[in-house]
Amino acid sequence: MANPFSKGWKYLMQSLDTKIEENADPHVQIQQATEAARKQHQQISESAARVIGNRNQLEMKMNRLQQDAEKLAGNARTAIQQADKAAADGDQAKANELNQTAELFASQLVTVEQQLEETKQLYSGAEEAARQAQQQQQQSAARLEDQMAQINQLRSQVDQAKMQEATANSMQQMDGLVQNDDVPTLDSVREKIEQRYAQALGSQELVENSVQGRMTEIESAGNDMRASSRLEEIRAQLNAENGANGANALEQGEGNGDGTGEAQGELER
Repeated sequence: MANPFSKGWKYLMQSLDTKIEENADPHVQIQQATEAARKQHQQISESAARVIGNRNQLEMKMNRLQQDAEKLAGNARTAIQQADKAAADGDQAKANELNQTAELFASQLVTVEQQLEETKQLYSGAEEAARQAQQQQQQSAARLEDQMAQINQLRSQVDQAKMQEATANSMQQMDGLVQNDDVPTLDSVREKIEQRYAQALGSQELVENSVQGRMTEIESAGNDMRASSRLEEIRAQLNAENGANGANALEQGEGNGDGTGEAQGELER
């Protein structure tokens, strides 16, 4: 039977990892991926350098052994020549010593030649390994360059995504803006004015249709009729006064005409 505490712990850790992954900053994750790619390439390069260094070391050892072998062979050859010359001169003791020296050089030469042969075999394998390591390092460099290009593209996409998210948030905030209750809106002002105007029209209509309203209307009509009658009387009086003034003026004109005729007759006589 599974341990419930262990199962709960695993679930908690998995849930925590999921939350961290969801809330992780993409730029931080990209930076982590970049460092991991560079570290991997560095490790491959260092391994390749060690392999190539081993080949170079074997090559230097092989050259040194080759030089030692040539030197020992030359010394052995010189010792043999000197031993032969000493024997020809009748100095057998010296000849024996030189022959022993030649044998010593030959023994050392055999040892060096064995080491040289082993080194050549090791160098052959090291050279193949160095070639493969160099090839892997070049592939790693090309892969790192491709990863850097992808990382740069991801960074650009992250920046674009952030800009789009900021734009979307701004639009949502603009759509969610609420009118301040302390400041009346045009619609509310218009509604209040229309409401008051409609109520005033309704009150006026009620007054016009009520008994008091009709009485007021009749009284107003009577006042209008009396005013019109009074106005006609004033006009009649004005007309009468104007007629009387005209008759008086006519009579005065006729009297003046008779007096003038009599005076003219007396002058003629």
